Amino acid sequence: MKLKQQPDDFRVEELTRVVPGPAGPFAFYRLEKRGWTTPDALALLRRRWDVRPDRLSCGGLKDRHAHTIQFLTVLRGPRRSLRQQGVAFEYLGQVAEAYASTDILANRFAVTLRSLSAEEAEGAKREFGVVADEGVPNYFDDQRFGSVTGPGGEFIARLLVRGRFEEALRLALTAPYEHDRAAQKEEKRVLADCWGRWEECKARLPPGHARSLVEYLRGHPDDFRGAVVRLRPELRGLYLSAYQSHLWNRMLARLMERLCRPGQLRPLRLRMGALPAHAGLDPGQRRAMAELTLPLPTARLKLAPEDPHADLIREVIAEEGLELRDLQVRGVRELFFSRGERAVLCVPQGARAAVADDERHRGRRKLVLNFDLPRGAYATLVVKRITGEE
Repeated sequence: MKLKQQPDDFRVEELTRVVPGPAGPFAFYRLEKRGWTTPDALALLRRRWDVRPDRLSCGGLKDRHAHTIQFLTVLRGPRRSLRQQGVAFEYLGQVAEAYASTDILANRFAVTLRSLSAEEAEGAKREFGVVADEGVPNYFDDQRFGSVTGPGGEFIARLLVRGRFEEALRLALTAPYEHDRAAQKEEKRVLADCWGRWEECKARLPPGHARSLVEYLRGHPDDFRGAVVRLRPELRGLYLSAYQSHLWNRMLARLMERLCRPGQLRPLRLRMGALPAHAGLDPGQRRAMAELTLPLPTARLKLAPEDPHADLIREVIAEEGLELRDLQVRGVRELFFSRGERAVLCVPQGARAAVADDERHRGRRKLVLNFDLPRGAYATLVVKRITGEE
């Protein structure tokens, strides 16, 4: 099976409640991109229009290897559009408030799975019908963990909550990432080579974010906490959300093992390891799971004594050598874990599937899937569930 052979094989479009008009302090834009991450596209906009990060707001991140459409606002942004190869910002009008994730009604997907045998295509189509009926566990998928680095799969935020700021910063600035461009690889090589020799680092680095951090450390060589605070806000947020999402996934995996019989579970293969997924739920199980949520773990989470999941949450956190109260970055007000609840199940809506000849692979078949998912849910989990592949 081949996924994302071309950007249009994986198309996702935000459905929003926002209707722009002629008035309001926030300029509202439609961002359409292919081959760009959302942070990279937003960085382009900030450079071209000289926009501070705190003036810009979007509802979430969209995949690099896809054709994606999403929305954003810029406080007092220019009333014009911006286009560059692979990315386009279209000005739509003005709104009264900054765009947020709560403004997303759903995400609409069109996904093409290629190079399938006839048997594989029909089997995946049948499984898609099962998923449309009973959903999949609402895990955070691999895209959430792009900032997991190092041979041991270390989380930058795990180091931050332990107060190991230099290690966290070094990992953030020097660890390789599979999508690094040549300039980023060279920048990371320089930083790794002369870490701690900040005068030399500054001389060898081109102008940019990394050199600005090195300039700060040149004057404050022991203040790694202060350098972490100066990381781009979107990067800091990614580091925290990756670790929090990993903990939440482990909480949900533990819950699935409690709610399902062994014969109802099958492995769902993610980058961080296989997690249990269900198949063949009883009607009572479906009703119960459809109403369940689990909280995002944070030091600000207060567990009620009667909470049926309190022991499960504490168990997972304890396996990290932590308590809930430890899930914070002490001494840094700008860094905090999000609060909220996340549904246990993700059920596709408007599900349709069609098998056809694959024009890119002679003698093979393709499966085209169309469906809507709630914001924050991952279409790639649906694909993994129906194909059994990573």
